[in-house]
Amino acid sequence: MDAIKLLTQDHQAVRELLNQLAESSTRATKKRTELLSEIAIQLKAHTTIEEEIFYPAFKAAGEKSDDATMYFEALEEHRAAGDLVLPDLLGTPTDSEKFSGRAKVLKELVTHHADEEEKSMFKRAKQLMDAAELKELGNKMEARKAELLEQFEAEASAGT
Repeated sequence: MDAIKLLTQDHQAVRELLNQLAESSTRATKKRTELLSEIAIQLKAHTTIEEEIFYPAFKAAGEKSDDATMYFEALEEHRAAGDLVLPDLLGTPTDSEKFSGRAKVLKELVTHHADEEEKSMFKRAKQLMDAAELKELGNKMEARKAELLEQFEAEASAGT
């Protein structure tokens, strides 16, 4: 599968999970817990394949300082969502209003990041790399994602 198609599908799946989480009530603690677990697994797998495979290929193919700026900005957005907001959310009681607020912030961060990638970085990647390169990247990313999902789901199961 083409790398950009794979990443875009990931974005759509996580957006849907985040929408469900944002629409949940403070009484839906089981649903919130399940959704949050799935979001954490999907985000971790997605950001890992981007950082290990897609971003380095994009940076290597990049020709302009704008390309490097996009690369570093994307990494920082991952850090903000994955290292700051998501861990706080995971440690927040699901029946609290604080949880609702943090879930909304995570949704906004992820949505902004995905929109930006789709409008700028992916468009630029199509200019920098040909279809065969994007397909090869996509195949590597798909295989790595399958490994990561298996690992993260096993870790999540062991933790419960």
